[in-house]
Amino acid sequence: MARLTVLCSGGPVPNAERFGSAYIVEAAGKRFLFDCGPAAVYKMSKLGVHPLDIDHLFFTHHHFDHMADFGTFLMTRWDHSTGSENRLNVFGPRNTEELTERLIGESGAFGFDLTARTKHHLSERMHSLRGGSLPRPWPDVNVRDIGPGLVTEDDGFRVTAAQTEHVQPYHDSLAYRLDTDEGSVVFTGDAQPCDHTVALAKGADALVSLCGNFQSKLKERDVERGQTGTLGAGELADEAGVKQLFLVHMSTDLTSQRKRALEEISSVYGGEITVTDEMETYDLAKPDRSGRRTRIVKSEEHSHIVRH
Repeated sequence: MARLTVLCSGGPVPNAERFGSAYIVEAAGKRFLFDCGPAAVYKMSKLGVHPLDIDHLFFTHHHFDHMADFGTFLMTRWDHSTGSENRLNVFGPRNTEELTERLIGESGAFGFDLTARTKHHLSERMHSLRGGSLPRPWPDVNVRDIGPGLVTEDDGFRVTAAQTEHVQPYHDSLAYRLDTDEGSVVFTGDAQPCDHTVALAKGADALVSLCGNFQSKLKERDVERGQTGTLGAGELADEAGVKQLFLVHMSTDLTSQRKRALEEISSVYGGEITVTDEMETYDLAKPDRSGRRTRIVKSEEHSHIVRH
């Protein structure tokens, strides 16, 4: 059975329970990382997962709370590499290639450190003791700016993406769908529900959705545009016909009033709803070949989904 591990599940403002976004899916004998927010690598280590255990990283967009630990991930993975591991694959919207170059390129932020670690005797010796050979190579990452459509596929898995509504034109934003024999899961990223995401998530086993606050709170503060609230998350899951809805990237309002949040979402969605916590792992529903679940609300009543 596929599993979802929530590393980081908050926003850009840290609190004791949540900060940033980063999620691991274990399926098809692999670990896939979606976003790499603050402290993601530290939290991975607490769960016994090393960056070398992950060969595929997908960015939904480039707000710092979704990519601030990318440099740590790259450097930690490279520093402990021996040359026998798989090449790292990084995918994301426009500017992902430039971001990577600015971190680990010759003139990048970590260029000085990389030069020292590839030339100084101490670093060379440590690399040799780990099983690496000299001369020590510079990081080699397969990084690609992508758009909607097929992202990558291999034996046992397929990843596709859809354009979403967040903070365009300043950042492009993508939702992702991972399909394996163990199930299918969709990540919305930080976006307002739209028909592109509905189409991507049709019939998926699980939906991992931003749920920034109660819908009434977002409306009251005039911040509904570009993000998802309780009713929006429920309508998206309902129209897509998914079996499980996992709420992430939540405010303290939601996490302190879980019962109210569940009741509000249940008014428009009849599947299983989970208010996630950081550092927790959840089983994803097994594929259901019997067909889609019956909707609670008709599509035309889904007023919080943007139509193109």
